Amino acid sequence: MHTYRFIYLQIILILFCNLGFAQTDSLIFKNGDAMVGEIKSMDRGIVIVETDYSENDFQIEWEEVKEVYTKSKFLVTLSNGLKYYGILTMSDELKLQIRTKENSIIPCTIENIVFLSPIKDRFIDRLSASIDIGFDMTKSNNLRSLTSRSFIGYKANKSSTDLTFNYLHSKQDETEDIIRTESELNYRYILSRSLYVIATISTLSNTEQKLDLRMNGQVGLGMFLVRTIRSYWGAKLGFNRNIEQYSSEAEDRNSWEGYFGTELNIYDVGDLNLLISIMAYPSITESGRWRSDSKFDIKYDLLFDFYVKLGLSFNYDNRPVEGASKTDYVLQTGFGWEW
Repeated sequence: MHTYRFIYLQIILILFCNLGFAQTDSLIFKNGDAMVGEIKSMDRGIVIVETDYSENDFQIEWEEVKEVYTKSKFLVTLSNGLKYYGILTMSDELKLQIRTKENSIIPCTIENIVFLSPIKDRFIDRLSASIDIGFDMTKSNNLRSLTSRSFIGYKANKSSTDLTFNYLHSKQDETEDIIRTESELNYRYILSRSLYVIATISTLSNTEQKLDLRMNGQVGLGMFLVRTIRSYWGAKLGFNRNIEQYSSEAEDRNSWEGYFGTELNIYDVGDLNLLISIMAYPSITESGRWRSDSKFDIKYDLLFDFYVKLGLSFNYDNRPVEGASKTDYVLQTGFGWEW
């Protein structure tokens, strides 16, 4: 049976080579079908394959794949957090293995692989981005509301950088405008297994808590506690420098804080993706003060990389400036596109 499978695969490879195709990667599925093309990535349980015989890339459930053969090199992340650089191939016993650039053989299984990324030198190939926009309008009180959320990220071999920006502006008759802006720049560097260093600069401005600007500078450690092809759960902790400027006459506040929190990301539940993040900031220099930031996002994928998203952000401060609310939250809906 093994001999027949190898002959079957070789015939497919020969046919495609004779037709002049340049693909180098091959997949065989559990139902016996095969595909030859270029594996663009595998993330969140979905492998994306580009072929010359289709204008659109194929999106395939990774768990339906039985055998993988690649000639191009990949960054391979396993469920235990280990990362390898090499090609994927099958042993004589049809067991999946990673052949590293040092010619070491790492045995694994389809289920063990949670992330695949081609090792490419072009800057554009390492970028990802998304943007969504929402707009509400009602006759009552002449309400107008605009929301926007955007993201851009870059992945290197052992590090990643991403920038997010969220905006809300709501206005209606006989009330003051409600404005909220939020941005975050993250840098992560992989240390070993599931452990990484993280540095973050974030800003927040909102009228509800009379914040002209809250700027945070954070350094800390993060760890993936659970990582599978459909989800990850992680935790992080560290120190934060908090600088606050207010729209009221209150004096500016500068303080040091610790921080700790957790993040759960569940993806590929059909076309749904769920993200939950909870962070707490106990103050070091202001005794008794603590803050928290929570996020809840649910996204539904549509055709052609479009999506709809519902997001909730909640901020709490047990000692806000005088006259400001302890809490602020925003519920955003939007239609967007990702690349």
